[in-house]
Amino acid sequence: QVRLVESGGGSVQAGGSLRLSCSDSSSSFSIEPMGWYRQAPGLQRELVAAYGSGARTDYADFVKGRFTISRSNSGKTVYLQMNSLKFEDTAVYYCYVEEFGSLHFGRGTQVTVFS
Repeated sequence: QVRLVESGGGSVQAGGSLRLSCSDSSSSFSIEPMGWYRQAPGLQRELVAAYGSGARTDYADFVKGRFTISRSNSGKTVYLQMNSLKFEDTAVYYCYVEEFGSLHFGRGTQVTVFS
């Protein structure tokens, strides 16, 4: 059973927007830290945005001012609003949840930005 399910990926022209969603099916209420990584072809997976305890949010420098992470009141869904997309944002985006010090990832959703 897949715990985390991402959606919202697709193809968009540079300068456009997409909103990714990720739902955690493990419980009715979740407080564990969640967030997003991405991996472009030939590159390592990198952290994009994190939503931690106390509603703290952190962003990679390359998305600051363009991407916004948010979370549902139940804590079970995390969103990534991506604006002003660039060609270099093209990657597979993976949602994660941190539990007992380990990261659990979803299967990913493809985001393709074309010029």
